[in-house]
Amino acid sequence: MLPNRMNLSKTTEDQLKLLKQRTGISPNVSSRIAFFRSVESGFRYAAESAKKLDGSLVLDKVTWLGDTQLVTELILKQAYPNLDDKETMAAWAAHVEDGIASLRNHRTLVELAKNF
Repeated sequence: MLPNRMNLSKTTEDQLKLLKQRTGISPNVSSRIAFFRSVESGFRYAAESAKKLDGSLVLDKVTWLGDTQLVTELILKQAYPNLDDKETMAAWAAHVEDGIASLRNHRTLVELAKNF
């Protein structure tokens, strides 16, 4: 399904790191939150609009996804049944990028928690 090593776009990665500085939430945890917020919002990945995954933070999928690995992969498989592993990673990255937009402006963990 998803490859063992995954990364995001540089822009998304920078937003996750900034969110960590402000709230203390690590990039892998905030990427999980962002992914599910994106899925809940109805965002759909389109291969034509895929961005280059040029971020330097390359982690294994267990670290990126944690306990949500199975659910994340099932959601991606259900939403995008015809994508190969690399394209599925691009879809995951696009969902994280979409979802981080609603999280990136929070200044504190308390402020972020109030938004849920």
